[in-house]
Amino acid sequence: MNELDQFVKHKLKVKYYERYADDFIFISDNQEYLKKLLPKIKLFLEDYLKLKLHPNKVSIRKLKQGIDFLGYITLPHYTALRNTTKKRMFKRINKTNESSYIGLLSHCDGYKLRQRVNEQLQIASIVTANKSMDK
Repeated sequence: MNELDQFVKHKLKVKYYERYADDFIFISDNQEYLKKLLPKIKLFLEDYLKLKLHPNKVSIRKLKQGIDFLGYITLPHYTALRNTTKKRMFKRINKTNESSYIGLLSHCDGYKLRQRVNEQLQIASIVTANKSMDK
C-alpha cells in the first residue's frame, strides 16, 4: 500500500489523506474534487496493485455527517463508536477480551458506553463464577 501512499501524495497531490492498513480517507471541502479523484484511485489500485474498491464501502459525505473511519464516526468536537461496531462488541464481549474493548473505547467519547461494557463484564464474570461452582 506504500505505492498508493506515494501515488496519492506525489502524483495526485492530495493534501488531506489518511490510511490505516487497507482503509483510507480523503478530506476536502470540494465535493467535485473528491468525485474526480475516485476514478483515478480505482484505476491505480486495479492496474498497479491488482486491488478493487469495495462498492459498498465508498462514499462521499459532508463533514457534518462525520468521518466514518476504522469503526468510529468523527465529528468536529466528538468521536463516537460506529453502531455496527457497538453491536458487534456487545455480541462478543467477555472477560477474556475485556482489555480489547476498553482499548477500543479509549479512542472515542463514550462514558455511558464504558459503563455498559463494565456492566456486561460484571455479568459475564458472575455467569462464569456460577458455571465453575456447578462443576
